[in-house]
Amino acid sequence: MSDQQAVFIDRQPLLEVVPLGGLGEFGLNMMAVSWEDTTISIDAGSMFPEPELLGVDLIIPDFTYLQQRAAKHRAIILTHGHEDHVGAVPHVLRSFDGPIYGSPLTLAMLESKLAEHGIDAADRLVAVHPRDKIAIGQLTVEFLRVTHSTPDCFALAIHTPVGVIIHTGDFKVDQTPLDGEHFDFHRFAELGAQGVLALFSDSTNIERPGFTGSETDVVEAFEEIFASTRGKLVVTSFATSVYRLQILVNLAAQFNRKVAFVGRGMVETSQVAQRLGYLKIPAGLAIRDSEIKNHPPGSVVCLVTGSQGEPMSALSRIAIDDHRHVALTPDDVVVFSSREIPGNERSIDRVVNHIARRGAEIIHEGIKHVHVSGHGSEEELKLLLSLVRPRCFVPVHGAFRQRSRHARVGERLTRNLASKVDIIIAENGDVLHFDRSGGWVADKVPAGRVLIDGPESGLGDQVLRDRRHLAEDGLVVPVLAINKQTGAVEGVPDLITRGLAVEQGADSPLRDASRLILELLETASVEERTDYGMMKDKISVELRRFFRKRLGQRPLVLPVIMEI
Repeated sequence: MSDQQAVFIDRQPLLEVVPLGGLGEFGLNMMAVSWEDTTISIDAGSMFPEPELLGVDLIIPDFTYLQQRAAKHRAIILTHGHEDHVGAVPHVLRSFDGPIYGSPLTLAMLESKLAEHGIDAADRLVAVHPRDKIAIGQLTVEFLRVTHSTPDCFALAIHTPVGVIIHTGDFKVDQTPLDGEHFDFHRFAELGAQGVLALFSDSTNIERPGFTGSETDVVEAFEEIFASTRGKLVVTSFATSVYRLQILVNLAAQFNRKVAFVGRGMVETSQVAQRLGYLKIPAGLAIRDSEIKNHPPGSVVCLVTGSQGEPMSALSRIAIDDHRHVALTPDDVVVFSSREIPGNERSIDRVVNHIARRGAEIIHEGIKHVHVSGHGSEEELKLLLSLVRPRCFVPVHGAFRQRSRHARVGERLTRNLASKVDIIIAENGDVLHFDRSGGWVADKVPAGRVLIDGPESGLGDQVLRDRRHLAEDGLVVPVLAINKQTGAVEGVPDLITRGLAVEQGADSPLRDASRLILELLETASVEERTDYGMMKDKISVELRRFFRKRLGQRPLVLPVIMEI
């Protein structure tokens, strides 16, 4: 620790900021901000598991830090309603009973998610609007309008006793937003002129030069697709990309096609967005998925879930011809209007190949301009840095390479300013301390991933190791019967295998393995044979050694001893 840091620590209290997720991955976005006895958390996101996480349904951040401060945890602040920012909220609520702040659309999306978990938190959901300010202890949170791929997204300006910190959330600079609600440049500039202690800025698209572009940029490509498609038009996108849904609804009306929302996520989002006025659908345009067969294929557009190749999504079932209401023909066109989230490439490729087998035409952003990112590119990120001119700059969201590049861009951009900008490349679990002079990494707290298997249960490392073990080397279950009184083995041990490649017949290694068990039991004393825990351990050790030498494999061995 430097002398300068020691001086800072003497000037208690300090503002403490701890990233709990989103730094090192695309998803799990979560950050805690604390001043004395008040802690607020910004977002609580989830992410979908990689293929090697066998059987895992969802990944959420490790909440240990917040659970240790449960009495001080006063509020959850949501920047917007995408899964990577709200997907873990139902799990946070097990140890949190305070208010949750967000835009009306964000809270409506969250409410349906909470209902799936059987959680009624309606009285704790507090709707806020751009330029609103809420006081939480000695912290005041100000909500700033930013543009993204869905309406009503916020950046946060948190006014603290040592200065203002800004968290951008996810953003891009859309000059022609579909709803006419523009990025709040004026307030960012005002805050920058008044002085900003720290900026935590989205780094997702820092590797893309120039500007990202408007959501309306996809209209021209989709007009061509609508005009040239003879059969059904099937478009998959993120269900929460409400702007994209509105564009497709508008085009459907223009080209006299009915719109069917297919998949639970699409149906729920369209209903919520329509109820709140964020999605406008002309009367008679929308039909149920069960009504698709009642209309000529050339007069229907289906908006479906499954852009990331999720196995049970609507598009995956359509691709293998297993959907009750949607079947593809060679006249149909399937459009992927989304980006590939890193890690999902194989799943998406699998779905694309199945669609190709159905004979349908496939269009993605590599063929036509059918997708625009919701994240700002390099010039937009530089523009925000120039407006805010923070004392400290902390890149967030994305892998290390994105955040380190964002840091380099920030360093080049601010090197000629009158006052030096401290640039901090933080990691999940880093404890950042701030006073009026600047900030630094002071400590480390537990942070990481919690694997969810099923609706509630967390998945431990041992369970995941066992699943990998089973996948790689298979399972052997030796079943034997031991006489309770004599300790003698009754009959020949039976070996049940799953996932283990073994030959059958007289020379089968399973026969030798059975003989090995008998020899092991014969050399054991009566006391050992009747101590089933000890015998199971000895059998497991000897069989693992046997299969390693004989087959070069290390199967999971689970002996079953029946007492007779």
